[in-house]
Amino acid sequence: MKPKSKDQRVDLGDFIVADSAVCHGKPTYKGTRIMVWQVLAMLERGESWDYIRQAWPGRISDDAIAETIRLARSSLLDEHGRLMNKPAGVFVGK
Repeated sequence: MKPKSKDQRVDLGDFIVADSAVCHGKPTYKGTRIMVWQVLAMLERGESWDYIRQAWPGRISDDAIAETIRLARSSLLDEHGRLMNKPAGVFVGK
């Protein structure tokens, strides 16, 4: 984490950053104001990677989309595929 005066930037990967000076600190793709949640929403709707790349020509690559999925997965599951923490609103039975 590198402080820039009172602002802070956290590199979350090669393509994704959270910077308090950009989009209120929401994770974005480096050098853009494209928010990670936007790409996740497109993936959730079943949009193809090709469609996502075309939505932002030259700004989001396949590697950036793959990193998005890896970061989302790693925030939910451990290395064995088990839930790390119970997500809000999700029932985890016995």
